[in-house]
Amino acid sequence: MRFDQRLADKLDAAMLELLLPEDAVESLGRWLANPEGGKRYANGTGPHTIPYSPSNWMVVAPWPATFPDRMAIQSANVSRAAVVAAVTAACQAENWREAFVATQVWGYGDRGYGPFRTGQVLAQPDADVVIVDAVSLLRFQGPVAAYEKLNTVDGLGPAFFTKYLYFAALALPKVTGLRPLILDSVLAGVLRRHVTKLGRAVGYEWSEAIAKRIWRDGGWTSHRYDVYLRWMHAANDQLAAKLVGWPAAPDVLELALFSGAWNPA
Repeated sequence: MRFDQRLADKLDAAMLELLLPEDAVESLGRWLANPEGGKRYANGTGPHTIPYSPSNWMVVAPWPATFPDRMAIQSANVSRAAVVAAVTAACQAENWREAFVATQVWGYGDRGYGPFRTGQVLAQPDADVVIVDAVSLLRFQGPVAAYEKLNTVDGLGPAFFTKYLYFAALALPKVTGLRPLILDSVLAGVLRRHVTKLGRAVGYEWSEAIAKRIWRDGGWTSHRYDVYLRWMHAANDQLAAKLVGWPAAPDVLELALFSGAWNPA
C-alpha cells in the first residue's frame, strides 16, 4: 500500500480523540498498584534506575560532576532523579555538553557501545552548538522545534536525543508547550499495535499499513513527535481522571508503556 498522509492524519485524529481503551486503563491501573510494577513510581519516575559501568566512560568528557568517580568504581546504578540532579547542576554552570553526557549514560546503561557512540556525536564540529541551541528552542519555541534541531546531528537518533530533551526540560525552570518525553522503538511499537487495532475498530482496514509507516522503529519526523506528545499528555490526563492515585506527570505513562504494562495486540 502506498503511503497517504491523509490516511495517516485520519488515524492520528482517531487516536487523539479516543485515547486509551478501557482494557488499557485497567491494565495500567493494575501496574500502578503492583509493588513489583508501578507502585514504586506513584510519586514520579525518579526511582527508575539503570545499571552502567562508570569506567567504560573514561573516553567521554566532560564527566557529570555529580556522578561517581570513573576511576574508583566498576559498576553503579543511575536513577532518573540522579540524572535530573546532574543536568540541573550542569544547567546552572551553563555546561550543556556535560548535561548531554549525563542523559546518554542513563540512556545507554550497561550497553558497551554507548561511550563510543556518544564520543562520536560529541566529536562532530557542530555538536556543541546544536546541543545548546536545542535547549534555547525548548525554552522559547517548544519541544518540536528542539526535536528538529537535534535531528540534524549525525549518529544521534531520536531514541537518545529525546532523552536529552526530557531531562533538560526537567532541569529548566520553564519550557514552552508540552513537556518533552522519551520516544524509542519500544514505545513506538506499543502505539503501532494500538493504532492498528483502533483503526480496524473504526472501520479503517488500511490501518496496519499506515501504522507500520508512521510508528516505525526509528527516524520519526518532528510532526510524529508532536502527535506522540499530544497523545501521551492527553492519555495521562485520562488516567489521572479515571484512576485514583495515578500521577499527573506523563512520564509515568511513558515508563509504564515501556515496561509492558499494557499490550494492545
